[in-house]
Formats: sequence, C-alpha cells, structure tokens
Amino acid sequence: MLTCGCGRWMHTEGIEERAYEDGTPQWFIRSECLGCGLKVGADVPAGRTDGLVDRLMWTDDALHRLERMPPYMAPFYRDDVEGQARILGERVITYEALLRPRTGERIEWEPEAEQRLERVPAPVRAMARVELERTAADRGTARVTVGLMEEIKAKYFGMGAKG
Repeated sequence: MLTCGCGRWMHTEGIEERAYEDGTPQWFIRSECLGCGLKVGADVPAGRTDGLVDRLMWTDDALHRLERMPPYMAPFYRDDVEGQARILGERVITYEALLRPRTGERIEWEPEAEQRLERVPAPVRAMARVELERTAADRGTARVTVGLMEEIKAKYFGMGAKG
C-alpha cells in the first residue's frame, strides 16, 4: 500500500481504464491521503494493482455502466458482480468484467445475434448481453446464437419467435 509523506495510508479514490499508445490496456489508479489531502496517480498495466488498490474497486467505466442500469436491478447486479470478483480474487471490477459470464470464459457471438443485440434498448442491453452469455456458458456452449436470443426473449417476455 502507498504511504503518504505525512505518515498515513493512501486511500484509492478511483481507477480509469485507458490504453497505451500501442493499444495495450492500462489503468490509471488515483489515490488520496485522507490526512493531508495529497493526491497522486499511477499508470499501471491493466490487471496489475501492485498494492495500489486498498479495497474492491470499480473502474470509472464499470461504475458508469452500473449507474445507468434500472435502479431496481443495479443493487442485485452489483452484489452478483462483486461476489464473483471476490471468488476470483480480483480487486478491480472493469467494464469487461461486467460482460463476463460467471465461468470467466469469453463467449463468441454469431454476427446476426450481435446485430440484434444492438437493437435492444440501451438501458437493458448490458443486462441482456450478460444473461445471454451466462445462459450460453451454463449450457456449455461458447456461442450466442439468434436461436438462444429468441429462447431467452420468450422466457422473460413471452415474445419468442412464432413457429
């Protein structure tokens, strides 16, 4: 952990997701001394907190997405994502982590399914993506298809494709 010149521990204030000039992901970690008010920041490769993060933190991008979720869903989603981060031993919740199914695997998308997802209203698009990817992962498949989208739509909204 960082120690301020006044002798107190530095408190992690926030984390920004950025990229180096070559496109490599990085984090900018902001810290503040609650004693004297000194503020510092450090650029680190993404995933390497190197003792700079003092507790479970959300990146600014991830927090921005969470704050735009419907208020009745956000607390449940926050608890679920933070619980998963603790299980994985992570200290930072990124935008990418919000989209990751519980298995931690990357789920591919059929191009037509990806296009259909873009037509989902923005306030629920992230939740729809997560639910579809989690369902695919739970079934042992690594791909979201239009058929899966129709099935989930029917399950939650009674609006599946007519046969």
